[in-house]
Amino acid sequence: SCFFFISTALSIENRIILKIDNSIITNVDVINEANYLQALNPNLQNLTKNKILEIAKNSLIREKIKEIEISKVNSTNINSEYLESVIKTIYMNIGFKNKKEFIKHIKKFDINMQIIEKKLSNETLWNQLIYNKFFSKIKINKEKIKKDINSINKKSKSYFLNEIVYSAENNNETKILFEKIKESIVKNGFENTAAIYSISETSKTGGNLGWVSENTVNKNILKNISKVKIGEFTNPILIPGGFLILKVKDVKEIEKKINIEKELNSRIRSMQNQQLNQYSNIYFKKIKKNILINEK
Repeated sequence: SCFFFISTALSIENRIILKIDNSIITNVDVINEANYLQALNPNLQNLTKNKILEIAKNSLIREKIKEIEISKVNSTNINSEYLESVIKTIYMNIGFKNKKEFIKHIKKFDINMQIIEKKLSNETLWNQLIYNKFFSKIKINKEKIKKDINSINKKSKSYFLNEIVYSAENNNETKILFEKIKESIVKNGFENTAAIYSISETSKTGGNLGWVSENTVNKNILKNISKVKIGEFTNPILIPGGFLILKVKDVKEIEKKINIEKELNSRIRSMQNQQLNQYSNIYFKKIKKNILINEK
């Protein structure tokens, strides 16, 4: 349980375990990260202590690499309203109605709001960096989307999805990794496997994507998820920069009056986010190769 990490963090000797370029990570940093990740994804407590610490270490490595890249950019301003909306999305996704409830929850894990704000600020700055770098490369066909909106039925399906995004160097590694992921899903559940293997930011919350309308996903992804029963997951889907596995947690049919302008904006936003996430994974992989990681 999380209390193992809290009680030992108080009595443990703080020592450096990793150097990433000129940044350091200590064993206490890893313990604090483990508490943070468990606060966002209580499912993690079903894993062994060592596994949780390993996930925390990998999470910190990703965070430090992003921080190094962010520090090269001048703009570090974040709109506080925007940050609040990011925090709200996080706590609502894990089932809390308001910030007060969320603060009470994170206190149990020895985490305060400043830690959450700093981490989410870093993630927001990284997303801004990706947006500025790759926005001009995003391809969206507005006319086609409008045509699709005009042709859709009033009834449509919405899928509650969790994702695992992973990358591999070659076909052989892809097969081996998928076998490991399948074994881990059987042993640890999909959400914990997302925390172990996924390179997407959603790994922190068990790969949670929430409710996704069938109208906002591309045809290839829709073809894959529509074949899958509730509680099951797809085979790996090839995406730029890696592979995507989706678990269908629930499905509902929704009947709605379509506001074309609103629907158009929603789909454009969703497609932009999908493409930016893919660019983010590709870019992260590229910069990681040039960073020196020393284990102590």
